[in-house]
Amino acid sequence: MLCTRLTNARFVTMDPAHPVAHDLGIWRGRIVGLDEAVTSLPAREVIDLQGATVLPGFIDAHVHLAWTGFKQDTPSIAGRTRIDDVLAVVAEAVRRSAAPGAWVSIAGYDQRALGRHLTAAELDRVSHGRKVFVLHDSGHGCVVNTAVLDLLPDGVPHENGFLAEGAMGAARALRLPYSQEELAEAIGRAARTCVAEGVTACAEAGIGGTLFGHSPVELGAYQLAREKGLLPLRVQLMVAADRLRPVAAHEADGIPRALDLGLRTGLGDDWLSVGALKVYTDGGMMARTAALSSPYEGLDHAGQLQDDPDTLTETIVAGHLAGWQLAVHAIGDRAADVALDALERAQRLRPRHGVRHRVEHAGLIRPDQLSRMARLGVSAVVQPNFLRYFGDDYAAIMGEERAPWLYRGKGFLDHGITLVGSSDRPVTDGSPLRAVQFMVERASESGQVIGPDEGITVAEALRAYTVAGAHACHWEDSAGSLSPGKRADLVVLGDDPWRVDTSRIGDIEVVATYVDGRDRHDGGSEGGAGKP
Repeated sequence: MLCTRLTNARFVTMDPAHPVAHDLGIWRGRIVGLDEAVTSLPAREVIDLQGATVLPGFIDAHVHLAWTGFKQDTPSIAGRTRIDDVLAVVAEAVRRSAAPGAWVSIAGYDQRALGRHLTAAELDRVSHGRKVFVLHDSGHGCVVNTAVLDLLPDGVPHENGFLAEGAMGAARALRLPYSQEELAEAIGRAARTCVAEGVTACAEAGIGGTLFGHSPVELGAYQLAREKGLLPLRVQLMVAADRLRPVAAHEADGIPRALDLGLRTGLGDDWLSVGALKVYTDGGMMARTAALSSPYEGLDHAGQLQDDPDTLTETIVAGHLAGWQLAVHAIGDRAADVALDALERAQRLRPRHGVRHRVEHAGLIRPDQLSRMARLGVSAVVQPNFLRYFGDDYAAIMGEERAPWLYRGKGFLDHGITLVGSSDRPVTDGSPLRAVQFMVERASESGQVIGPDEGITVAEALRAYTVAGAHACHWEDSAGSLSPGKRADLVVLGDDPWRVDTSRIGDIEVVATYVDGRDRHDGGSEGGAGKP
């Protein structure tokens, strides 16, 4: 007897062996069959989906759950275009804060809306003895007041209180880490948001690190979230590369640096596992710190690398030698050169087949870099919604020649590069369907079409969020398609992405999200302490 049979739906399986079905059977969280294989079998529960379109659950291959959860509960200045309005929000947050000397966090900062950066002096006017930390929406910078600047080590660079990249990390290091309880609650809030948008699995893009980590024991917070029943979806954890340390392993192992106990990609189970090693090579375009091979339009600089190229290469090679899959953050084309050079060197030193190294973002990839990525077999993990929401700005700062190279689609596919969809939430909207819409039409919110030749089909875009996402996370045997034997993770849509006008794909309703054969759309967890 089946646990559940879902019927009267158009199941688009993403499996060429059985592309479309009308019935799907579930037993103990797994798909056991389609159509005639299950139609006549008795089932404890039969659910009539009333003609809905059903897809494999979306896989968001690059998210920041803890950051998303904290941002949801943090005072925000998003949308403010006047300095006085921003300072009013900060003043109210200060008023509500604890005693003088406490930290006050503010979210939603983007200097582009204001026309310039905030300054420490402006924050000082409303700080009243608190330490104010205003996080840039990109996550690659912040503005702090003088009370914070006075605590920074000598030599930390800043511009009137704006700290970028490593300098921001120095400011974050002054604060006490979040507790595992606080982290678990934040992770749960973000996970529920993901599920409401049809996401059934995601890859957390870097825990424990200087830039985006929230605690040196952050992995334990995800374990706690699972034990408390706060995870309604599957999570794979990338570990920040700055957590590696030199080890005196046996010389035959060839492992120069590792986490304690030699922990690496693959540890875990269907609900919580360790994935890639996250390495940052540059910053972000919003903060103008993505490393380009020539300057930004209208500016006299070309961004910055996180470290000198030799040091970055050493980290990437060490991770490869230690057995990790690598997720290398490279937004600008100069950063991509560094990443590809390092990955090529790593494979020469120790060839590893099927490792599936990834370039996270791949935001600006020159034509000559496409063939290199293809030869190395790396995946491009892109964030289409960046151009949907920030595309007008990005196209302007790249200029006419480079704008078509932004967050490519067709160029990757034409070269045989695996194209993987993701959100980088909470940097911008995390909806996979809105991202799919952009991948097809390449239009920003204003209607500007950016790189029209990079547009792809609806099927290719949905594949980026299903089959390709599973491949990038080494989940292809259990996720990514509605195939017998795989997890019963699926999303029920209120309309068919193939049959609606392209401009309406992003507005399609997510009716239900099944994980492990159960509808988690109401935020329901996986059901108990460590019992998937």
